Amino acid sequence: MPTLVPLANVDPAMIEQVLDRAFGPDRHARTAYRMREGTEWLPALSFAALDDDDYLAGTIQLWPIALTDPDGRAHPMLMVGPVAVLPERQQEGYGKALMLASLGALDPVNAMPQVLIGDAEYYGRFFGFSAKHTGDWYCPGPFDRDRLLVRCANPAVLPRTGMLGPWSG
Repeated sequence: MPTLVPLANVDPAMIEQVLDRAFGPDRHARTAYRMREGTEWLPALSFAALDDDDYLAGTIQLWPIALTDPDGRAHPMLMVGPVAVLPERQQEGYGKALMLASLGALDPVNAMPQVLIGDAEYYGRFFGFSAKHTGDWYCPGPFDRDRLLVRCANPAVLPRTGMLGPWSG
């Protein structure tokens, strides 16, 4: 079982190494990076997973973003990810533990909707994410509509359409 620590306690260079190993050095060109461009990850909701030898095996970051509706109103949300696990440690429960820590740190009553780009079957089954309400949402770059997912305690408050992007609140 991984040991979880606040991501702020980890050397930023080590975080970058894990992200490069998990997603490749061209990861900065991904749409998810454009969605959170210019913002900082949220320390209270971001964690690192250490293996039995206290070696960094994975990380998760949550970011402030917003869905801007056609009237120009920004609806604050949280971007979940990247969830990065070293390739040789995948399928060992690190990613699931990181997700549970981050989502568990949210206030269940007042939490903003959480957005991620990922596998709908996995994130839906274990964490309640769905593409049901994101069909008319857009991202600043190419994306697979079936992989744009949201989790929200009250889906009725979600805007029907808009563009996802950074939020500085």
